[in-house]
Amino acid sequence: MAEVGNVADWRGKPLIDCDGERIGKLEDVYVDVETDEPVFGTVKEGLIGRHLTFVPLQGAVASPEGLQVGISKGQIESAPNIKSEGELGQQDESELYHHFELNYVAPGIPSGRRLAKR
Repeated sequence: MAEVGNVADWRGKPLIDCDGERIGKLEDVYVDVETDEPVFGTVKEGLIGRHLTFVPLQGAVASPEGLQVGISKGQIESAPNIKSEGELGQQDESELYHHFELNYVAPGIPSGRRLAKR
C-alpha cells in the first residue's frame, strides 16, 4: 500500500525509482476497485505512437521532490506497454500484476477488472 496523502495531488509530480533516478511525470492513478487503494500510476513514453507505462505504487512515498517508488527504472521499462488510447482490460491488468510479481485475482464484479482510474 502506498503512503497516500491526497492522490489527486500526485498528478504531474515526478516519479522517482528506488535508486533516485527520474522515471517521468505521473499521468494517472489506478486504484483497486475493492479497497480504493492506489496500485498503479502511469507515465507516457515514446515520441511516435506514445504508450502508457504502468508503475506499481505499492510502498511509494510522496515528498517535495516527487513520488518515489520501490522498483528500478529498468523494471518499469520492461513492463508491458498499453496504448494510450486503449482502455485497460482484464488481460492487460493480469499481465501488469504478473510482470511486477503482484498477486492478481479478478474481482467478482461485472467488468471483471480490478483497477479503476482516479
